Amino acid sequence: MKLSGNTILITGGTSGIGLELATQLVALDNTVIVTGRSQFKLDTAKSKLPKVVAIQSDVSDPVAISTLYSDVVSAFPSLNVLINNAGIMRKINLHTSGSDLGDLTREIAINLDGPIRMTVKFLPQLKAQKTAAVVNVSSGLAFVPLAILPVYCAAKAAIHSFTQSLRLQLKQTKVTVFELAPPITETSLFQGDMSRSDVSVKPMKVTALVQHALDGIKHDRLEIRPGLANILKIMSCVAPNFMVEQLGKPVDRMLAHPPQ
Repeated sequence: MKLSGNTILITGGTSGIGLELATQLVALDNTVIVTGRSQFKLDTAKSKLPKVVAIQSDVSDPVAISTLYSDVVSAFPSLNVLINNAGIMRKINLHTSGSDLGDLTREIAINLDGPIRMTVKFLPQLKAQKTAAVVNVSSGLAFVPLAILPVYCAAKAAIHSFTQSLRLQLKQTKVTVFELAPPITETSLFQGDMSRSDVSVKPMKVTALVQHALDGIKHDRLEIRPGLANILKIMSCVAPNFMVEQLGKPVDRMLAHPPQ
């Protein structure tokens, strides 16, 4: 796919992978629109990338998605690329998390419901273009779960499955469906309640991750699995139980030190 001259909407574009995607895509002469929930983060992103259009929106809110669709399609009728990147990630001890069942599945609402609703809502716009694409950001953990992140991994595994189905349903259209499955990457997701002891590998630099992603899109690689993500995909087929056990080791530390 051509990487210049597009009009691109990136959800969760105010930090991490989303912001770096915006940075590199703007440099390639694309019109880039980013969304996020925090107006402060949107303003900060705008100050870093003056050419970016920043719009406050929440992918977990169906009403906000409908409003976003109307506003973006009206202002940018040539929109032809949707990058579903918005997401959150949390360590969850399932022994102690039953007091707030609504909050327990917040990652489903943002990481799974959001991309599905965004994709379906924007499909008429994308299908009307000469060339178009949907890029769903999943994770290497879609193939092998890191058990201290049970809901996050479940959502990403579901996004992987949804993307495969979406690709088949759109095979007679001009919309190309990509999946970007990042490995552990140096972003704020891995700087929150995650610690270095939770993962034993060096995170990929976000600039390198996005370079891999754009190279994959340029060469029409439909499933882009940089670095460790590719190893996880292969090992999930070769030795799935072994890999789940290996990535499950941090659970012992979690259970030994429950929240006070």
